[in-house]
Amino acid sequence: MSTRTLSIFEPNFLLPHRAGIGGLSLVLSTLSPEDAPLKWKRDAESVILEWEGSDRDAIQWLLNQTYEITDQGYLNAPALNLDTQGQYTFTQGALSTFLQHSQQRKLEAAVTRSFMIEPEQPEINIDVRPLSSCYYTGDFKEAFSSKGSFKKSITVKGHHLPGLVECFVNGAYQASPEEFLTLLFLPLACGYYKLPAQSVGGKLSARSAVVIPNITNLIAWVESRKAMAGRTYRDFRSSGAGESALHFLLQEKAVEDAQQFQVDYCEVYQLGKQVWDGNQSYLKQAVYRVKRNDDILELYELAKQVFPAVVRQTDKGETWLAVSKVLPWICDNLVAEKPWYTNFFDFRKRNNLYERKGLVSMTEYFNEEEQVLFDAVQGAFSSYLRGQILQAQKQGRSLDYGQVTDKVIYRMQRPSSQQEFATALVDFLSQFRSKAARAKGPQIYHWIHREANWKQARDLVLLAIATYTSKKGDALDGADVPIESSGETTTDEAENFSMSA
Repeated sequence: MSTRTLSIFEPNFLLPHRAGIGGLSLVLSTLSPEDAPLKWKRDAESVILEWEGSDRDAIQWLLNQTYEITDQGYLNAPALNLDTQGQYTFTQGALSTFLQHSQQRKLEAAVTRSFMIEPEQPEINIDVRPLSSCYYTGDFKEAFSSKGSFKKSITVKGHHLPGLVECFVNGAYQASPEEFLTLLFLPLACGYYKLPAQSVGGKLSARSAVVIPNITNLIAWVESRKAMAGRTYRDFRSSGAGESALHFLLQEKAVEDAQQFQVDYCEVYQLGKQVWDGNQSYLKQAVYRVKRNDDILELYELAKQVFPAVVRQTDKGETWLAVSKVLPWICDNLVAEKPWYTNFFDFRKRNNLYERKGLVSMTEYFNEEEQVLFDAVQGAFSSYLRGQILQAQKQGRSLDYGQVTDKVIYRMQRPSSQQEFATALVDFLSQFRSKAARAKGPQIYHWIHREANWKQARDLVLLAIATYTSKKGDALDGADVPIESSGETTTDEAENFSMSA
């Protein structure tokens, strides 16, 4: 009898191996031991497999129960209980990560499929190439000897672990049978996301992200995975690697809040083209480890609501998904555990177009210290704006709100050192007094006269000016002022995803 023990506490197992054990445990939880050519035991820490006969027959039977190709040409895992959109995202996710090489899958001619993103909104039409066969529905003969036994050392490549490349000195990575076995079930534990295209070598190339969770309790994770809703087309489209991690952790959190053992972190593999390899489209570009933080996830959920992806339709009836340019910038800050507005100075320079209304909503979520500086600057800007309005009225002309706003922004972003910025801000606050700045001198001093704080203060000051709206009690006393910086945009102008799969 052959016995294989797969434990998440095995010291030689890495994060993908532990996640693969979770995928295996999920599959076994849906199978009946009757008439099965192998036996198994599952607990919180490990999975034990036992079988009589050849290793190949037992493992082949198990994989036949794990993966299948549907009539529509989707790769399906029955244990995940996916609907049609879920099968599509699972298939496309696998094709852009595990099965990216043409040797690992065969595709048929493209067909058009339609998915509903929002009720009472036009469906999105997507060109899809149905899958006819792939590595996971094959015979896995490279892992076994001619007698059907596991080889002592098995070659592992990119279709086992996304982004894995062969070493030019030592050759391909070699794994033990236990390591190889866990990786066969890794796709079931991962989250998949399609990222916006990126320019590499002067050409736009597709990018994807695969998210791998850290599983600390197999039984608890399997139950939460079963309770998790399927992935929709909207979920599959992500603005960046940072958002991919946060979205994945947010979905995990939604079903884990009542559990003791939760996914405490995940890793994101960002895959795309590399200039040094023109053959493969999805090589590893970056790896991020993102810790779970409920406060950060709550802030991300709010940002996702104010910067949503929206279905748009052209005059010709073509549909596409418009996404925000602000959301990936915010998410990158959140996963780095920085304030969400960090580097607004650079973001505004890179992006002449940004969604001001959404940023105004986000400014409601500051801590007490941030709120002091933010309110002081907005109060001073209100006084400045009132003076500009009165001057324009005396001269009998209408005020160009965007122009006067940009003048103040330029005044604050021009300084390149702490001393220059402190001088500019103090002059502005002194010249245009506001009620919000009264008795707040020590707090403002703390912001602008410490080396570690002044750049963050600059971001906050620029954000305060760019998102100003009149409130009761300020110099304009809540008057409806149509302020629109030259950086304003509409959703239609935002970055969009192509419709092709």
